[in-house]
Amino acid sequence: MRRDFWTVPAPSLGGEGRVIAYGHWGVPVLFFPAEGGSAIDLEEHGIIHALAGPIEAGRIKVYAVDSHDTHTWSDHSIPLEERARRHEGYHAWITDQVAPAIHGDCGGPVGIATAGPSLGAFHAVNVSLRRADLFPHAVGMSGNYDPTTWNGWGEQGDAVYFNNPFAYLQHMHGDHLDWLRRTVFIQLAVGRGAYEEHPTQALPSTCGLAGLLGAKGIHHGLDIWGEDTPHDWPSWARMASLHLGSLG
Repeated sequence: MRRDFWTVPAPSLGGEGRVIAYGHWGVPVLFFPAEGGSAIDLEEHGIIHALAGPIEAGRIKVYAVDSHDTHTWSDHSIPLEERARRHEGYHAWITDQVAPAIHGDCGGPVGIATAGPSLGAFHAVNVSLRRADLFPHAVGMSGNYDPTTWNGWGEQGDAVYFNNPFAYLQHMHGDHLDWLRRTVFIQLAVGRGAYEEHPTQALPSTCGLAGLLGAKGIHHGLDIWGEDTPHDWPSWARMASLHLGSLG
């Protein structure tokens, strides 16, 4: 399998970030790791192996990206609003640097699918809902999509609001909502196994977000797996194989 290592400038983060591209052609899939992870995690934890068929067939091309969570959402020493403000730097890197790099690799601007497990699911879904013009298809696996439940403290403002799908979707209406209904598809998957409900709250959060997407008329899917599906990489490899293997 073809594998290319990229270093992508990250001026909004004061440095650079890494992307690993797997494959030679196909629908581009920007894949976020789990909390605090790096681009190589997908290879080391079986995701790339699970997607080897569609990657080698040229149906999809996976772009695995580094996270920045330890400086943002996972830094519980700072208020939630500051975590969200720091996250905006990561969001800018993804939209202003990584997406254009993927477009260049694909020969022009094309829709990029996003995917991720756990906190990576939040990244995949949130960036898709915020920038559906770039990322019209998202696959979130075992995600908790409400940052206010992540050991949050301190006063919350615009930065938290605009990174909380439960908040901004609830108040979305008019032309922008109509555009999102026409543009985006959000696939949510979660198990009923260990750690999917406690302590991660992935199961209730996933079901809650699916309900809100439905109430707003936004195209989505909800796939709930059984008690043999815990909050872990083997589960996410199977989910990825199902929901990304059918692209292209």
